Amino acid sequence: MTRDRLDHVDVGVLDAVLFDMDGTLLDSYPVVERCWTEVAVRHGLDPASVLAMIHGVPADYSLRRLFPEASAEFIAAEFDRLLDRECEVTDGVRALPGAHELIAWLDERRTPWAVVTSAVPRLAWVRLRAAGFEPTVLVTPLDTARGKPAPDPFLEGARRLGVPIERCLAVEDSPGGLESARASGAVVVEVGPDGVSLVDLLGRLR
Repeated sequence: MTRDRLDHVDVGVLDAVLFDMDGTLLDSYPVVERCWTEVAVRHGLDPASVLAMIHGVPADYSLRRLFPEASAEFIAAEFDRLLDRECEVTDGVRALPGAHELIAWLDERRTPWAVVTSAVPRLAWVRLRAAGFEPTVLVTPLDTARGKPAPDPFLEGARRLGVPIERCLAVEDSPGGLESARASGAVVVEVGPDGVSLVDLLGRLR
């Protein structure tokens, strides 16, 4: 959703907000890209090609795409190694501008919100806490049969909040996440370089 289309969000029909995590609520991309570049270099892959395909989807999904002929044991070992590294490197993780203000505004209004992420719980909590967030509802790939880009994660977030998906605002930044959110039936706002900022979104919701 581009900046001029933000005016078409009907605030009156929205009862809850479903946030993606990385690139939406918090800036972890420098850390993500550093860790995935290490994977690429270790296996002789082109880092730019790897980085172009990993955002917004579960890490094991990306690893299976990178190594389609690899054994399950290889994928599991690479996943564990990557997870350990990503949990270790948190110095570059920070809340994006407007994120804390938007969450505080939702809490003041008692509007339910959830984080719907492609990160596994251990990594999600490390990053959320590093950036100062404590969501009461967190949906990760372990909670659904299919992760992003399938709609299941956002549908699960709406279910846990007890709000029909069509009355939820889904806030996303990555292609895979946007595909997931749109397929779920939520009202979708794209944030980031190709969308709006959280500051703009808060101004529209107020």
